[in-house]
Amino acid sequence: MVLVLMGCGSAVFAGNVADTVGAGVGTIGVALSFGLAVVAMAYTIGGISGCHINPAITLGVTLSGRMSVKDAVMYMLFQVIGAFLGSAILYALVSTGAHDGPTLTGSNTFDDGEMLQAFIAETVFTFIFVLVVLGTTDKKHGAGSFAGLAIGLALVLIHIVCIPITGTSVNPARSIAPAVFEGGKALSQLWLFIVAPFLGAAISALVWRGLAKNK
Repeated sequence: MVLVLMGCGSAVFAGNVADTVGAGVGTIGVALSFGLAVVAMAYTIGGISGCHINPAITLGVTLSGRMSVKDAVMYMLFQVIGAFLGSAILYALVSTGAHDGPTLTGSNTFDDGEMLQAFIAETVFTFIFVLVVLGTTDKKHGAGSFAGLAIGLALVLIHIVCIPITGTSVNPARSIAPAVFEGGKALSQLWLFIVAPFLGAAISALVWRGLAKNK
């Protein structure tokens, strides 16, 4: 909920604003909003749940042997529910006021003829993101209390590059809820923002398992 509300909210209300206080945060600002949301929640609920807040991360963690399938399904269910709560708040804010963003709830889309580019981007950047998560949260060789910061900064870096391509998902829950509220093109292209991140996460888990064997 917090990730969608803060990250997508920055794109909806401040991403393109040119005539109000703040003068628009642009790509860097939106990227920071997503990354800072992850950092904030990592240090808030990380000790309780690990703060996945992303089905792709949950899949990577499960395939790497750190979580049961039963727990993973429940995590993913409530990640999507949380995303819907965030999108509902955004939709309510937009419906009761004004906004200058390109979408109602910050949904992900790609331009016509650029499906392959979008698929590659979402797969590769999710792979990188999940690999950072698996590495920094490793019990023996991870980053310890700095893991949340490293993960958040990695998400900022990924958004800086990927926002111009797809708006950056690397998180199926973050894409599902806004697309349902948005409808149209966002909903018809939603499959890519589910399949590609899951593929990237699966590859990341395989790579990490290989790396972990050599530690």
